[in-house]
Amino acid sequence: MQTHEQLDLITDFIRCRSIAVAGVSRGPGSAANAVFRKLRDSGYAVFPVNPNASEIEGTKCYPNLESIPGGLDGVVIATHPDVSAEVVKQAIRRKIRRVWLHRSIGRGSVSDDAIKECESNGIDCIVGGCPLMYCAPVDFGHRCLRWWFAYPRP
Repeated sequence: MQTHEQLDLITDFIRCRSIAVAGVSRGPGSAANAVFRKLRDSGYAVFPVNPNASEIEGTKCYPNLESIPGGLDGVVIATHPDVSAEVVKQAIRRKIRRVWLHRSIGRGSVSDDAIKECESNGIDCIVGGCPLMYCAPVDFGHRCLRWWFAYPRP
């Protein structure tokens, strides 16, 4: 179960306006793509990140965080866990202060190395869960997941 402090981090993250989503896929079925679409459709400035794609769902895609123009308030990492620490290092170089390591069932993008990189560099890190559990309006499936995994309710 997440703590009250984690709920504060989640609330702060959801208030961001400019967010990168690392791990989007050229096929629309990935969790990262669902996060990208929801944030885009909710009015966020959202930037898809995939080193192997130039466009995702009609939007310019970036190979890494450093290639995104302008400032970024946060990054959702929905990559394989072996890649997540490298994305955190990119966030450090970009001076991004908020990272969400996506996970629903299984490990998701969570890795010990990524968590340690965040901790040692003063980055607010949300470990597990999904922004769709909190980005209003929350769909029924994500409300159920929030309940099932005992994530706090806002």
